[in-house]
Amino acid sequence: MRIAFTSSDGKNVDEHFGRCACFFVWEVDGERAAFEKVVSAVTTARDEEDRTSARVGAVADCAIVYTVAVGGPAAAKLVSHRIHPMKTGAPIAISAVVQRLQEVLRGTPPPWLRKAMAESVGREA
Repeated sequence: MRIAFTSSDGKNVDEHFGRCACFFVWEVDGERAAFEKVVSAVTTARDEEDRTSARVGAVADCAIVYTVAVGGPAAAKLVSHRIHPMKTGAPIAISAVVQRLQEVLRGTPPPWLRKAMAESVGREA
């Protein structure tokens, strides 16, 4: 499944969803993880709701977005597009997040993650 990370350097989750310049997108499953692409989060929209919609659209093919922080309206918009926002609360290495996620995927993922995995397969079809 595709996972987006808000990052200033591609190595750490260290940005707020609403203020990041780009998303670093990875393809992750229980056995493999690979960087896929950088997606711009920059928008020319003047209205906050339009900027949020543009950011959500930029990660529409992702199942999860890892970010240091995300506001309530933006989180709700992500969820309404079946993208699960995950707040780290503090900067953390993307590699550490990926490793933990893979461990969970190899075990018994929680229901929300199983659902995200199933929806991710639908996005790729």
